[in-house]
Amino acid sequence: MEMFDGTVIATVAPSMAVSLGVRSVDINVTMTVYLVTLAVFIPVSGWAADRFGGRTVFATAIAVFTVASALCAMSGSLGVLTAMRALQGIGGAMMVPVGRLIVLRRARKSDVIHAIAYLTWPGLVAPIIAPVLGGVLATYASWRWIFLINVPLGVIALLCTLRMVSNTTEAWKRALDWTGFLLLGAGLALFLYGVELINGTAVRWRSVLAGVVVGGVLLALAVGHLMRREHPLVDLRIMSVPTFRITNRSGSLFRIAVSAVPYLLPLMFQDAFGWTPLKSGLMVIAVFAGNLAIKPLTTPLLQHLGFRTVLLVTGIGTPAVIAACGLLSARTPLAVIAAVLFVSGVFRSVGFTAYSTIVFADVEPARLSDANTLSAAIVQLSSGLGVAIGALALRLGGPLAGLVDLSGGRTAPFSVAYVVLALIALVPLVEAVLLPVDAGSELSSRRSDAPSRVVDRAARRSG
Repeated sequence: MEMFDGTVIATVAPSMAVSLGVRSVDINVTMTVYLVTLAVFIPVSGWAADRFGGRTVFATAIAVFTVASALCAMSGSLGVLTAMRALQGIGGAMMVPVGRLIVLRRARKSDVIHAIAYLTWPGLVAPIIAPVLGGVLATYASWRWIFLINVPLGVIALLCTLRMVSNTTEAWKRALDWTGFLLLGAGLALFLYGVELINGTAVRWRSVLAGVVVGGVLLALAVGHLMRREHPLVDLRIMSVPTFRITNRSGSLFRIAVSAVPYLLPLMFQDAFGWTPLKSGLMVIAVFAGNLAIKPLTTPLLQHLGFRTVLLVTGIGTPAVIAACGLLSARTPLAVIAAVLFVSGVFRSVGFTAYSTIVFADVEPARLSDANTLSAAIVQLSSGLGVAIGALALRLGGPLAGLVDLSGGRTAPFSVAYVVLALIALVPLVEAVLLPVDAGSELSSRRSDAPSRVVDRAARRSG
């Protein structure tokens, strides 16, 4: 629900604008306020779960998100819709990270791969099906149904939560770090607001620069405060865990690159190829097909090949297939285009699952809350940056294509943008090389010899 609503409005913006009596570009404020609210409240999700209990926070978040969805559907003005989207964002900020934290706390190490495999489905599916489903609902029903479909789903999720999830709290309940919350929340909000402005039709570069710079300064202040405080809102010292640090760093770059691709593809198909929105949406489904086809194999691949090998292959394949998107044209056979998008979906699915799983490989149970909260904030930030960097690369694509005398007409800016994204996606390959060969071995049930290898390494060091 949360990830679908975060991506679908761009598709139905014209219909919403007509209904609410505003311009299509004005609808962007509802998307921005949603993403900004998510960024502000995600950092407090771990503290809330520890303080009030996972089930209490998770159930409340589902209820808030569901009620806000119904109110969005009933909104009669842009102002009311924007306010309800902010309420949705508060629910979503608590719902997704706390839900994952509940699963991680209950799962054994050997079950984490399977658990994360299920948890990554929404992140993989939502950005792909949202444009198609949103277009169908806007064309044959009403834009209000993109919110109304959340109501039965939310009711079912709430009932399941109350029945199945236990309410565990931390024995010692720390006070809320208000300074950390304000600095981190304001920094993330301003930074994301700044990068979101790049997606507009007429970019106000001064506002972009102001948001990014001021947000960056506040984030730097927040880091300094969190590192000094004995009991911070989010304990950044968790970054001392090598696998957590490396995979968050490289995983962020991976997400930036792959998050931009679904944004650029429909634009290329419609603006450069001259396709209809329906044809464009149907072709993008090939990415989802790749996600779906490889999904049953992602867990066995991680168990039999190991995380390092999988990330090395992903680090090579992902930039290659992104670059291949830049070679497509209106004359390329549809079967070839579909094949390229299908393969991109395969690498997208494997990479998301691998990074989302290994990030918690060496995190102690007592530090899961901080690790989960920090990871969720990083994911939110990198996803927002992905679309912004994709939009920026596309804007720079025209001048750069002319500078290097790149032929290709209307497809040339897209070709340059895909090359930029491919270079970004290539950096995680370096990080994957730095990972230990047995990184994440405790998460795999097949690695029963992991303890003996640990003993062997310790013996060699002492010897």
